[in-house]
Amino acid sequence: MKGLFTWIRAFPVLQAVGALQQGDTLVVTTLDRLGRSTQNMLELSESLREMGVGLRVLNLGGGEVDTSTPMGSMVFTVMAALAQMELEIKRERITDSVAKRRAAGGDLGGRRQQFTDSQIRSAQRLIDAGQPAAQVARDMGMSRATPYRRFQHIRDH
Repeated sequence: MKGLFTWIRAFPVLQAVGALQQGDTLVVTTLDRLGRSTQNMLELSESLREMGVGLRVLNLGGGEVDTSTPMGSMVFTVMAALAQMELEIKRERITDSVAKRRAAGGDLGGRRQQFTDSQIRSAQRLIDAGQPAAQVARDMGMSRATPYRRFQHIRDH
């Protein structure tokens, strides 16, 4: 193999394709790394073939995907369609899971709050009593924006 070029998740596909030369091989772990839809994957596959660049998909056994032959093109098209379907199913499951958690009042993750509502109420009382907000925040070890942001949150809930 003349040149092996591995595209990892963090490397945008357009930059990867731009760096490829004739005789190189683009290696991806799964088909869904090539594009968001079957059409995207087929267009990219065609562009690579026209450039004289090979395509290797590791979850298809790691062999070359020869889209220049009718059989190779058909296999790639079917696998690309299946990859798109799998991606859409994952997306649906995530959306459903988040909706169910929200409906149940469950935890959606995210960063834990460093200051309790009680601490924020204490800060609010001090500020309402005339203490400068910047001084109260500094004394409590928080940014000046934190009490204001949390005041709004506590009022809304």
